[in-house]
Amino acid sequence: MTLQVKNLVGGYGHLPVLKDVSLTVQPGQLVGLIGLNGAGKSTTINHIIGLLRPFSGEISLDGLTITKNEDQYKKKLAYVPEAPILYDELTLKEHLEMTMLAYDLDPEQTWPKAHRLLKMFRLDNKLNWFPAEFSKGMKQKVMICCAFLPDVKLLIVDEPFYGLDPLAVHDLLQLIEEVKKKGTAVLMSTHVLDTAERYCDRFVLLASGQVRAHGTLDELRQVAGQPSASLDQLYLQMTGDGGHE
Repeated sequence: MTLQVKNLVGGYGHLPVLKDVSLTVQPGQLVGLIGLNGAGKSTTINHIIGLLRPFSGEISLDGLTITKNEDQYKKKLAYVPEAPILYDELTLKEHLEMTMLAYDLDPEQTWPKAHRLLKMFRLDNKLNWFPAEFSKGMKQKVMICCAFLPDVKLLIVDEPFYGLDPLAVHDLLQLIEEVKKKGTAVLMSTHVLDTAERYCDRFVLLASGQVRAHGTLDELRQVAGQPSASLDQLYLQMTGDGGHE
């Protein structure tokens, strides 16, 4: 099992936002984390990547916990945040080099992969550009290129489609399919439910800091008693009675 979140209670300060959240992401799976704004999706992700520490419960990645094996744990995951986070004083090339250093990657072996990613997202002629020269969508593409450089056990993508043009969305989904085939577990938070329905293997629906439902699309349909419902219809049914915090 790659990622296991067990009975997670957590949040900011002394206020619990998450209440007994449990979920798993298996190798080679794409799990969609869905829910209304304020349901706890970003808080869950911030706990998994180590920005927040749980009040109680446990998070393990490939058998490691962040409390006991922080460096090893963090090198097993990569993260694409909802809002791009870049260093103003570093060029695109330097961001890639920093990523290689952080993951102990051999530059000679890694640069061919980097060039493929850069070409895919049409950034290959912008290696010496600084973040101030990039649009929001281009900054998001830089984050994607950095996240896909290392071979990790867990990839987390938080609302990855905002700001991306349709071709870049297609390229990102292609990359996710590629890493899934290599055994990477992928957790994706998104409001783009039609895309999630087509690409995700399983779903976790959060509401008010709790797991309202989880499973495959067919399993969610069974829970809702709607055997032919779309993910969008299931979402509206399950969140329409107070899923917002």
